[in-house]
Amino acid sequence: MNPTETLKHEHQIVLAVLTGAEREAQNIQATGEVGNEKIGQILHFFRVFVDKCHHSKEEKLLFPRLQQRGMSARVGPISILLREHVEGREEVAAISDALERHKAGDASAAADIAYHLLAYAELLHDHIAKEDNVLFQFADDLLTDGDEKELAEAFDDLEAKEIGEGVHEEFHEFAHEILKNE
Repeated sequence: MNPTETLKHEHQIVLAVLTGAEREAQNIQATGEVGNEKIGQILHFFRVFVDKCHHSKEEKLLFPRLQQRGMSARVGPISILLREHVEGREEVAAISDALERHKAGDASAAADIAYHLLAYAELLHDHIAKEDNVLFQFADDLLTDGDEKELAEAFDDLEAKEIGEGVHEEFHEFAHEILKNE
């Protein structure tokens, strides 16, 4: 797979987990009950798979290469997507904070968990659409065959260093499990 195909494939895994996160948020809103363990697993996925693995491939590798090929980082898709990465990290931190408050006995934190899960899901749905339908089109036009080969190898190296061997596959399994439980 070329780099954009790899990232699009990862988007499908993210979307599956977002479906599970939205379902958890809706359940919290309906019942007031929080599955602390399940929310913890979802947070772990967001922190490791989405941020350390997927967003790192974009921020450390793809975006700089696109800049080398003439795409601006100050205006346009890259600047917007980088800002959304920051917003996503803020939502994940808010979910984590609310979960810790809930575990400590603050029942009102349940509403915050649901709110921030839904806000994060909405942000990522829009974000993924921008990448799949705008940025990756530019990338496919701008990147040379050599760029694609180098990026594919760099993606593999980054993944091995950032999350470790076999962890990517574990996250795929987690995404499939979440969809099964729907």
